[in-house]
Amino acid sequence: MVRSTMVTAASLVLTMAVITHAYYLKHQFYPTVVYLTKSSPSMAILYIQAFVLVFLIGKFMRKVFFGQLRAAEMEHLIERSWYAVTETCLAFTVFRDDFSPRFVALFTLLLFLKCFHWLAEDRVDFMERSPNISWLFHFRVASLVGLLALLDFLFVSHACHSIMTRGASVQLVFGFEYAILLAMVLTIFIKYLLHTADLQRQNPWDNKAVYMLYTELLTGFIKVLLYMAFMTIMIKVHTFPLFAIRPMYLTMRQFKKAVTDAIMSRRAMIPPFPPGMFPLWPPMGHLAQNLFPQVPAAAPNAAQAQTSAPSASGSQNNGKVTPGERE
Repeated sequence: MVRSTMVTAASLVLTMAVITHAYYLKHQFYPTVVYLTKSSPSMAILYIQAFVLVFLIGKFMRKVFFGQLRAAEMEHLIERSWYAVTETCLAFTVFRDDFSPRFVALFTLLLFLKCFHWLAEDRVDFMERSPNISWLFHFRVASLVGLLALLDFLFVSHACHSIMTRGASVQLVFGFEYAILLAMVLTIFIKYLLHTADLQRQNPWDNKAVYMLYTELLTGFIKVLLYMAFMTIMIKVHTFPLFAIRPMYLTMRQFKKAVTDAIMSRRAMIPPFPPGMFPLWPPMGHLAQNLFPQVPAAAPNAAQAQTSAPSASGSQNNGKVTPGERE
């Protein structure tokens, strides 16, 4: 807390000093702005001040929508942020011709919104492990999900309009990233509805896991299609997007896991076929026994005992008297 306060105060003092020095040299507004934009040290200080402002806004929004973050949420946020910063630096190398303050601001805003998407995902997953959910929690999650969905949709629309009017540019990357975030918001919203419905029930909801699985399957399929389309378009119109390799691999691995889990769940619901169902073709019975080892095969002695039991009971009840009974 003290360190962040000192950094904020230092950046503010440096910014005021730079602006005052520029205005003292030029004495007018427009020449002062031109001087600041042409001076590399001045732009570096202004960038630092902008990042500090973004950090302060992020802390304020975190207090509003999340309150106090848990240790696991903070750890996941830091880990994902490092990977996102690395991918952003790789994107800077791909689009170095479009590098500008506006370009940096757009990527900073993208990273800023990604952080809140990750926090919303972790907070909704926390609902499954928390028995008591307050109305404030529901209000925060619902309002945050609605706000993120609106912003993602607006940025996707802006990117599509820019691409159609100006051609393929860096807006292609932003449109794709916000489309992925919009699919992520859809997943968060469906999970939130499922967790809320489960909390309203007195008994455990057995079908909840199935709905969760198919939600992951649907959104994973959408993300895979988006990544494939993005890679194809980028290779054709620009260059190979190296920064998209890691998230694409993770998305495909997650989708493969969802498909495998869905197949295994469907197999678990199919009733097994005991070998006795195939009397005309014994190899089919052995194949079914290998596929479904949880069903024990009927032993020959047990089958003979079952067939001999009715005959034995019939011999006792047919009214005949044995020689031992006469005596």
